[in-house]
Amino acid sequence: MDVRELEAVAKQVRRDIIVMTNKAGAGHPGGSLSSTDVMVALYFDVMKGIDPKDDKNPNRDRFVLSKGHAAPALYGTLCERGYFGREEFDHFRQLHGILQGHPDTKKCPGVDASTGSLGQGISIAVGMALGAKHTGNPCHVYTIIGDGESDEGLVWEASMAAAHYKLDNLTVILDYNGMQIDGTNEQVMSLGNVRAKFEAFGYDIVEVADGNDMQQVLDALHTPACPGKPRLILLHTLKGKGVSYMEGQVGWHGKAPNAELTAQALKELEG
Repeated sequence: MDVRELEAVAKQVRRDIIVMTNKAGAGHPGGSLSSTDVMVALYFDVMKGIDPKDDKNPNRDRFVLSKGHAAPALYGTLCERGYFGREEFDHFRQLHGILQGHPDTKKCPGVDASTGSLGQGISIAVGMALGAKHTGNPCHVYTIIGDGESDEGLVWEASMAAAHYKLDNLTVILDYNGMQIDGTNEQVMSLGNVRAKFEAFGYDIVEVADGNDMQQVLDALHTPACPGKPRLILLHTLKGKGVSYMEGQVGWHGKAPNAELTAQALKELEG
């Protein structure tokens, strides 16, 4: 796919996010919308061995959504990639549906790890990458973490291990939208110089000025790996990207739009 085609897929995924959170009356649209572009880029351009008809291929690249509350973006992407039909959105966050509030590998095809407890996804990804190194598996492991999630000590313990074991088959993507559930990062728990912190923990860093610009995202993801180092892609994104009344608004971290606001959002995402 070229960039315009990927952008069109991302726009549809954003529509899917709005639809499913509205139908459920719950969910996390803000951080889902900010991470949509990189998720589409991964599944439609970057990850190797991805095939809905063979989703257990042992040599496929792996993806772990460490910020598991952004599940609507993952589900929209998996649907567009052909893992299941759009009718599943009607059962988002329902007890017996395959699309739970956080990704569940036992229920949803295409999900490589059950996540939601913050900090554990990156830890799982480190374990996957380490296991691949030990067994000679050529796969690459990608994980998306949140900036609010990075308040968790597990993120840094996992990062220390990633550097120690020289996991150059691991790419950690930080969705840095500057907000978390209770306010801005600066208000709740400042990360300070986040780039310097990850560098100190041994990562090779690629920083992206606009993490919602598809071409910039692709350029970062295709940057050659640095041998012997895990990669951190620092994406500066906009919470609620694509929906005017959600953009940059903390209140849309974990709130579903009503019927009127859903109609407005879908209209904005048409053209």
